[in-house]
Amino acid sequence: MIFGKAGFAGAVADFEAAVTARDAKRSGKAFARLQETFGQARESELLDGGPRLAAVLEQAPPGPRAVVAVLVGACVERGADAERCAPGVLAGLRWALGQAMVFSEAWAATGGGAFPAPDGGEPGPELVERAGFDAAVGWWTLAQWETAAVAMLNHPGVRRSAGPRGEVLRLLGAVERVSGVELKSLAHALLVLDDEPLVALHRTSGTGYLLRLSGIGDNFQLHTLLAAALIGGGHVEGRAPSAQEAAVCRETPGQVDTVGSFDLVAPDGEPVRNEGAPADIPVVDGVRLLVLDEPSCRHSWSAGRFFPGMRGDVLLERTLDPEETERWYAHVSPVKDATG
Repeated sequence: MIFGKAGFAGAVADFEAAVTARDAKRSGKAFARLQETFGQARESELLDGGPRLAAVLEQAPPGPRAVVAVLVGACVERGADAERCAPGVLAGLRWALGQAMVFSEAWAATGGGAFPAPDGGEPGPELVERAGFDAAVGWWTLAQWETAAVAMLNHPGVRRSAGPRGEVLRLLGAVERVSGVELKSLAHALLVLDDEPLVALHRTSGTGYLLRLSGIGDNFQLHTLLAAALIGGGHVEGRAPSAQEAAVCRETPGQVDTVGSFDLVAPDGEPVRNEGAPADIPVVDGVRLLVLDEPSCRHSWSAGRFFPGMRGDVLLERTLDPEETERWYAHVSPVKDATG
């Protein structure tokens, strides 16, 4: 076979042509060249190649499809247009989750046993025999689809336009319940909120605040940025994070040791775990409502971003007036006894 242009651009063009023509032999050779040439690809090749590969993902053979999706994700991480690449990658993710569900059911129906860890590559003959090729591939490549999808969901434009996020969460939940497999990064990425209003009530001072959060991967990150906005901004007393602690939770690379400034509490008095996500905060009258109590113990962790490629922030819009604050406090249970 005589290939066209050399390098990654040539491999992309050959892979496009081969999968469109359903030429398995040629697509296999082009697939190998994609992997061989990616590391030396120029920026212009990545910017052009990512969307082109994403556009033909659905036509690619099931075996290499997830690896190509990971390459698309890597192109996005190096500057390719995430919004152009996302539809193909997220469609492939839905396919893989659907097939993983088929695999889970087939596994249980053919003797059960511990589920094999999905770690990429080609599924072995036992998996194919028990569940069928597509189902086995869908299961076996879940981690690769997670990597590719998170690269897309790092971008707010993708999160805003990802209409099927609810469907993906439903499929992911079904697979996790049946098989016990956990795709934590994907689950958190699908739950990220953008331009989301949050009312925070600081119980000690009796004050309330309207904030707006975007791109927050977990409540550790939220906790630090809330403290930066409210304590660092001089609105309430307490330990303010350093400038560096706040910066690594917004967009600066790295992690910095920090100490908690609050206990995060739901309106009903139950704790809101730092390990959870802002989407866990209950919605009251159409707005998420969070109570900030004095820290009941010293709690330290490494401040930073759950998703290093995702910019996050918490912005203070305004201090609530006393009447507004009182109305919100009407939804809040009294503080629980920490020793109870």
